[in-house]
Amino acid sequence: MTEKNQKVRVAALQMEGRVADIPFNLDHISKLIDEAGEKGAKIIAVPEFFTTRIVYDERLFECSLPPENPALEMLKAKAARYHAHIGGSYLEMRDGDVYNTYVLVEPDGTVHRHDKDLPTMVENAFYVGGCDDGLLETSIGTIGAAVCWEMVRSQTPRRLAGKVDLLMTGSHWWSGPGWKPFKKLEEGFNPGNMRMMHKTPGKLAALIGAPLLHAGHTGVLEGGFLIVPGTRLKVGTRTQLTGETQIVDGEGKLCARKKFDEGAGVIVADIALGRRQPRATIPDRFWLPPKMGLGGLLWHHQNACGKSAYKWAKRTGRLKTYDFEKNSVL
Repeated sequence: MTEKNQKVRVAALQMEGRVADIPFNLDHISKLIDEAGEKGAKIIAVPEFFTTRIVYDERLFECSLPPENPALEMLKAKAARYHAHIGGSYLEMRDGDVYNTYVLVEPDGTVHRHDKDLPTMVENAFYVGGCDDGLLETSIGTIGAAVCWEMVRSQTPRRLAGKVDLLMTGSHWWSGPGWKPFKKLEEGFNPGNMRMMHKTPGKLAALIGAPLLHAGHTGVLEGGFLIVPGTRLKVGTRTQLTGETQIVDGEGKLCARKKFDEGAGVIVADIALGRRQPRATIPDRFWLPPKMGLGGLLWHHQNACGKSAYKWAKRTGRLKTYDFEKNSVL
């Protein structure tokens, strides 16, 4: 276990991936991990969904992975090579259902898992929620895992506050859906959404009382946007992934940051692990931000659309694990 106040070099990765292109994404993230490892990082945060971007694209029904898979083996190999702890999430199928599973790999090959509690919007089309507490007992202390909009719901700090020595987080956070008729609406929404993304890692660290690593996606995302619950009717979407890869220390200082317009890459910093007294009070409401605006409305609509699509895919046998033998990887 790392001594309190002893600093350790950490890294967070920002990726620019492709939808349903697992070979490309694994090669991309492998190179970023190598860059972080060569810079001496001993803890490396990888984004949520590092095997594929998420948008409504029915190819994704066949992009989940079994519990033992080449993506996990790659993380194990990198963890052993750099004697590092590495964590990120991908779609994992177990017992006939798919989860957004955050895996944390230790240098000796030990694997810890956390399933995201509630899918966000279109994500409901591709996986179901989990029920664990996100507390991962590791050789360097207790690590708390939180994925994307888990970071903006009060139930997350309620389960983690005062209990963790480090927060490992990642996101795949959209801007507005990019529809021309709603251009004026998005001109107001998108800057506020970017500000919320920028502030979220630091606010969560303050509520829980621990240093935090956040890994994000960048680049333009294009695909489908479901419009009627109970159907698979969709329109196109072209949205910006918001990046905001950050390292926040235990005192709340932003030590390193990569914005979305800085592209893919690696940030590093030296921080001390260890839990602190939370610096903020958890609000008595579902969302941590006081107002969710358009995002809150889309949350309810897209949740309903996505859940019906998932039921259809499961009922019709379309949920399948990715065929690595058919598709070359690494």
